[in-house]
Amino acid sequence: MNKISIIGAGMTGATAAHWLAERELADIVLVDVVEGMPQGKALDLLEAMPIVAKDVEIVGSNDYATTQGSDIIIITAGIARKPGMSRDDLLKTNADIVGKAATETLKYSPNAIYIVLTNPLDTMAYLTMKMTGLPRERVIGQAGILDSARMRAFVAMETGVSVENINCYVLGGHGDEMVPLTRHSNIAGVPLRDYVPADKLDAIVARTRKGGGEIVNLLKTGSAYYAPAAACAQMAEAILKNRNLIVPCAAYMNGEYGLHDMYFGVPVMLGRNGMEKIVEYQLDDEEKAMFEKSAAAVKETLDALKSLVKI
Repeated sequence: MNKISIIGAGMTGATAAHWLAERELADIVLVDVVEGMPQGKALDLLEAMPIVAKDVEIVGSNDYATTQGSDIIIITAGIARKPGMSRDDLLKTNADIVGKAATETLKYSPNAIYIVLTNPLDTMAYLTMKMTGLPRERVIGQAGILDSARMRAFVAMETGVSVENINCYVLGGHGDEMVPLTRHSNIAGVPLRDYVPADKLDAIVARTRKGGGEIVNLLKTGSAYYAPAAACAQMAEAILKNRNLIVPCAAYMNGEYGLHDMYFGVPVMLGRNGMEKIVEYQLDDEEKAMFEKSAAAVKETLDALKSLVKI
C-alpha cells in the first residue's frame, strides 16, 4: 500500500485525509503539534472506513518518525488567514512551520514527493524545495487546481451547464493577481468568451481572483478547506497512479514562460516522478501582461522571504 503523510491536521489536513481515504489510495498519517488532535481525527476517520467499505490504515501522531517511508508528503501546516490579513502577513510564521515540516519529514522519507498547500503558496513551495534540496520535480504547490475549480464552479452557476463540461485554466501566482485564461477556457469545446457575455465573464474572473478572500470573510474564523483538500487529493492520485494528468500547479520555473528561480502556477503534467513536465501555452500580449504582473507580485513575496529566512 502507498503511504501519504499530511503535516497539519487542521481543517484542510483532516479534510484531505478524508478525500484520500475515500479514494482508497494509500495509508494515511496525520501529524500535528497539538497533542491528541491528530490522533482523535485519525481514529474518527478510521472508524468511518467500514461504513464506506475502504481498507485504509489511518494514524494520527505528534511525531515525525511516524511518517517514515511516505510516498507523498502533503504540507498544510500553518496559521490560517484571518479577515483583513494579507497572504504576506502569514510569511514569517508559516515559513518557520513549513521549513521544519519539510526538513523533519525528509529525514524519514528521502524519496517522497512533496505537495505544498500552506500560504503564501508559491513562496512556501520555494522554501520547501530549498530547505530539502530536492529536485524541482518532487516539490509541487497546489493552487491552480483550486483556482480553476472555483472559476469552473462560478461558470456553472452562471450558465447552468454541468461542471463536467466546463474547462477553465487559472495560472500565475496564488493571490489576487492570478491569471484566469479565458481565451483557453471552454464549455464543451465552445470558447468561454463566445458562451458567456463579456460583463458576466469579467465578474467571474474578478470573483475567482478573490475566491479565497470571499470564503475567509464569510467564515470569519478560518479559510477554505473542502476544495483545497480535494485539489491535494487529485494531485496525489495523479502521482500515485502515474496518470500524466495535466493540471495547473505551482512549479519551480527554470526559464519556462521566461521566468527563473521562482515558483509559479503553470500547466504541469503529474505522474509517478512528480512533475513530469511543464506545458507552455502561447500567450497573447494581454495574457503576457497579466503573467508579468502576477510574477512581480510573487517575486515581491519571495524577496520578502529571502530577507527573513536564510535559504
